[in-house]
Amino acid sequence: MCGRYVILSPPEAMRQVFGYAEQPNFPPRYNIAPTQPVPVVILENDARRFRLMRWGLIPAWVKDPRQFALLINARAETVLDKPSFKNAMKRRRCLLPADGYYEWHQSEERKRPFFVRPGNGRLIAFAGLAETWVGPNGEELDTVAIVTVAARGNLATLHPRAPVTIAPADHARWLDGAAIESEEAALLLRAPENGEFVWHEVSARVNHVVHDDEQLIMPISAEQLESEAKQAAKKPAARKAASATLSDDGQGSLF
Repeated sequence: MCGRYVILSPPEAMRQVFGYAEQPNFPPRYNIAPTQPVPVVILENDARRFRLMRWGLIPAWVKDPRQFALLINARAETVLDKPSFKNAMKRRRCLLPADGYYEWHQSEERKRPFFVRPGNGRLIAFAGLAETWVGPNGEELDTVAIVTVAARGNLATLHPRAPVTIAPADHARWLDGAAIESEEAALLLRAPENGEFVWHEVSARVNHVVHDDEQLIMPISAEQLESEAKQAAKKPAARKAASATLSDDGQGSLF
């Protein structure tokens, strides 16, 4: 699973790593969430391009996105066959630059957020699949999903799934849908090596998308951890009552 991530590297550093021609300027992002526009690197006319796409893939064949589930992740085990992803796997593979991501570990009392980052501190590239959805009036929306795989090693103790990262040496192979068949590209969809990522617990402030500041990635203090645990213990009854009055109509929709 990958439901939130961060981009901290300066725009020029990202441009040098991924080799696209554009020179976008953007601030650090500490809490990127689904449905938001995210930086994507894609191959177009044999050149790498920087694009902003909506995080949450809509297959081209969808008639009404409001009736379609939000696809923020694509399971590596099924991307070759699942109708939602197989066309994108053939021709619209892409990369999503990132400096780390958040994962929630289910403990006995609550889900606790952790910030996961590469141990070497370098910029990483999530494997992505992109689609352009065309509406009934000709409007176009570029959308993207992040590929995930079963985690292994120490990372599996945090969460059973992990986003796939593509090594720099494999960027070209992953992006080139014309020269590299989807079956061959699928061989790149591997779980991170044991020790490739490190992580630490962070504040539950990250649960709310309105928060987007550098404090989100800082290790949580013992005092703050105790305080958040107490607050979480008081909430189940209130959440249960609220869920009885809320419908899921429109939840997870891009519109």
